Amino acid sequence: MSEEVIELPPDDLPEEEIAERDTFDCEEQDTVNSPLLDFFLGGGLSAGGRQRTARIQQGEIDRDNPVVVDGKLYGQDFDEIKASCLGSGELFTDPEFPADNDSIYFSKQAWGIEWKRPHELVEEPHLFVGGGDRFDINQGELGDCWLLAAMANLTMNKKVRSRVIPLDQSFSEEYAGIFHFKFWQYGEWVDVVIDDFLPTRNGKLVFIQSDAQEEFWSALFEKAYAKLHGSYESLKGGTTMEAMVDFTGGCTEMFDLANKAPPPGLFTILLKAFERCSLMGCSLEPDPNVLEARTSVGLVRGHAYSITKVVKAKIETPRVSGEIPLIRIRNPWGNETEWNGAWSDGSPEWNYVPDDEKMQLGINFEHDGEFWMSYKDFVKYFDQMELCNLSPDSLDMDNNFKWEVATFEGSWRPGDTAGGCRNYLDTFANNPQYLISLEDPDEGDDEEKCTVIINLMQRGRRAMRDEGLDLLTIGFCVYNLKGEPQGRLDTDFFRYNASCARSKAFINLREVCARFKLPPGNYVIVPSTFKPDQEGDFLLRVFSEKANHGAVME
Repeated sequence: MSEEVIELPPDDLPEEEIAERDTFDCEEQDTVNSPLLDFFLGGGLSAGGRQRTARIQQGEIDRDNPVVVDGKLYGQDFDEIKASCLGSGELFTDPEFPADNDSIYFSKQAWGIEWKRPHELVEEPHLFVGGGDRFDINQGELGDCWLLAAMANLTMNKKVRSRVIPLDQSFSEEYAGIFHFKFWQYGEWVDVVIDDFLPTRNGKLVFIQSDAQEEFWSALFEKAYAKLHGSYESLKGGTTMEAMVDFTGGCTEMFDLANKAPPPGLFTILLKAFERCSLMGCSLEPDPNVLEARTSVGLVRGHAYSITKVVKAKIETPRVSGEIPLIRIRNPWGNETEWNGAWSDGSPEWNYVPDDEKMQLGINFEHDGEFWMSYKDFVKYFDQMELCNLSPDSLDMDNNFKWEVATFEGSWRPGDTAGGCRNYLDTFANNPQYLISLEDPDEGDDEEKCTVIINLMQRGRRAMRDEGLDLLTIGFCVYNLKGEPQGRLDTDFFRYNASCARSKAFINLREVCARFKLPPGNYVIVPSTFKPDQEGDFLLRVFSEKANHGAVME
């Protein structure tokens, strides 16, 4: 991902050049023979809930039967189950995700594991102790640091956290051994019910755990996310970006830093993202020979970090005073494994920062896994950055920095609205078309342009491996309207007018996303499948810094 600055194409391009410019490539990922990729593309690594799997095997239902019913995974209703358990005086035991080996691993046996409820581990368990914060959670035996990085970001936004972790549950009031968590899946929030049996060994939690032994929100949260994907092992290896989408319903972007030539304006993107409470993560390319290999500068390869602050800090040296771009980063391990270069804990560079500025930044030099880096070193040492833009409903009313978002739901129907990409000119105009009007450029933008993030997600059921493997190959292109809109664009328009922006390629991922800087004006977005006559539903979202007025072209 990069921010593509768009210059509108000339009006007099020859038809042949337009056709050449708007010819799309197709990228097909192997979704069948790559179990890890199944997870990224929207399929977990299990056949589904146990009762559902048994019914499929017995021929009672087919694999197309939804695993989400009325916004609830497997149709399990938290309030109904809780009331039933309280009435019977029995603690909930989840038949869909039971306390057995298959809920932990799908490829091997789990040795020495005992499933215990929190009351069996401590005298007085709590969901939160002193309020959840980003230092509460630490990684267990599972390789899911990417999930911890997203969880650490989640705890920094109370409004987002309270939606994902409902507050109508505790270990003291109406305790029935049942908890629930909400995750965003393909445009809808899905409620996931679990019992509170947790994997332990020698009386200690095996996987994610909080610093305080009496606090269990993180362990229960991880269990619910594991249930959503079929098993704990399904969470071994992943991307912070995927988790951040599932926790927020936001729009994600990935920035490649590996060539050490960051996209122009990246620090401004980071700074504005922090102002908008965006969730951010970063990582180094893994060492193929060593799992989570530690480097000489204290960073760990193949390890997911969360970005917790972005600032321009005041600095005063004997010769000059000014500002320096700094980034605060957290290692989910929460220990002394930290960056040891410039601006690390206790480094001499901090002597040039005034005391009041250090206080405002919240500087401490504890071995807590959190550290500061200069922006220059950040892009030098990290290879990838992930950013999740939150929609306005995820932010508090008093937050002055919010994206403006236009959202459209649509469908591709064979013989009607499934026209394929611009390669198929004769049917391309049949696709759904959406008008976006950009009136005001970004605040302080020297080029007088408007930042726009276009996110196209195909809708589907992600919950288990037997769902969602048939992902369509999707993409979009954007056309500038010279005058006022006069209704749907026809084939002649697309024959004689080149697109001004487009997705990089058509690909069979659950979503494609691109960031552009466009001149103010009217634009038509055409989302499509690569080939005509492919059926599917989609969600199109357009994020912009200033208001964008969206409408369906009819």
